[in-house]
Amino acid sequence: MKILVVGGGGREHALCWTLAASPLCHKLFCAPGNAGIAEDADCVPIAAEDIDGLLAFVQQEAIDYVVVGPEAPLVLGLVDRLTAIGVKAFGPTAAAAELEGSKGFTKDLCAKYGIPTAAYGRFTEAEAAKAYVRRQGAPIVVKADGLAAGKGVTVAATEDEALAAIDAAMADGAFGAAGAELVIEDCLQGEEASFFALVDGDFALPLATAQDHKRAFDGDEGPNTGGMGAYSPAPVMTEALVEETMASIIRPTVAGMKAEGRPFKGVLYAGLMITAEGPQLIEYNVRFGDPECQVVLMRLMSDLLPALIACSDGVLSTFDLRWYEEAALTVVMAAKGYPGGYEKGTVIGGLEAAAGNSDDIKVFHAGTKGGENGTVLANGGRVLGVTAMAPSIAQAQARAYTAADKIDWPEGFCRRDIGWRAVEREKAAAVD
Repeated sequence: MKILVVGGGGREHALCWTLAASPLCHKLFCAPGNAGIAEDADCVPIAAEDIDGLLAFVQQEAIDYVVVGPEAPLVLGLVDRLTAIGVKAFGPTAAAAELEGSKGFTKDLCAKYGIPTAAYGRFTEAEAAKAYVRRQGAPIVVKADGLAAGKGVTVAATEDEALAAIDAAMADGAFGAAGAELVIEDCLQGEEASFFALVDGDFALPLATAQDHKRAFDGDEGPNTGGMGAYSPAPVMTEALVEETMASIIRPTVAGMKAEGRPFKGVLYAGLMITAEGPQLIEYNVRFGDPECQVVLMRLMSDLLPALIACSDGVLSTFDLRWYEEAALTVVMAAKGYPGGYEKGTVIGGLEAAAGNSDDIKVFHAGTKGGENGTVLANGGRVLGVTAMAPSIAQAQARAYTAADKIDWPEGFCRRDIGWRAVEREKAAAVD
């Protein structure tokens, strides 16, 4: 098969690396790709949101299958357009992608179908939103309704912080059109987890569990980011909790979307809060997480491509996936200043030394581009995902940081505590 992966981040590098190993994959393209993806696929300079450009390329190259990485082209209807010209694709239609495209849509769906989530309100007027905050009190969560690249959420510890977040979105236009409507919800207490399931419109198949770290700095301090690291499996997600999540959240969502005339096909990513009352939905994404995709696919033993095609064809119920027992952990290296302003174009060295000759270490590229004489340049906020696999999360953590420390990039930084919850659990279990 000739396959096109759409996107150019760490998630797409992990997808390309995995798909390139499939015996079904004859030729692999990525649009637009990055410096690391270029080792696994032919990169073509077409932006992920250039729907017309992507369609023209698909027809020109007679692409057999398209795997859509990021959310924006899904919300823009890329899968609908591909289907219309007879090309199969992995990912939801625009109507189904509303699960990520509108947080308000998802909250209303949860209310209608009894899916556990935080109490909420939807607002298009700032004063009404502020009045709700004053009634509810803090802590409280303020979310831009639309796509904001993972940055449209404020977990406000005080009422003043929540009121400022409302002004930033609605008066200052911090998130553009995405912040014209807000969802304001109760602040759930517990431990977060990332839960992924492949879905074919009717059937959902859970994938390996993962947990990521959203805050920029050690100790979960600093601003929210797109994710500074992740690990898999997530010890908090016991077998019983996985089944409870499938029964109370994933399956009702799949059935509800079908009942709404928006059948969901693709990967459903549930951001969960594990509360004293059980798992509750924080929000949905309609694509693999980044950096969770890196750790999940590192642990995948089966060929991914047939499973993706089964989602498109509606025959996922006949599938099962096999996983390595080992743990995987990713440390994200970001440009100093991220998630605020940062410098682009700085040179990154030591990448070969970091990866070494080990099959258990992989440096996934997120925001990179090729420079002169084979150099690799930083070209984004989150730039690299240093990923390692080992028998325990503590060992995977040590291996990932050893590799990360070999990378020569003074303009970059990383958290030094990725996986700390799981490592503490492992230590406690060893004492018991």
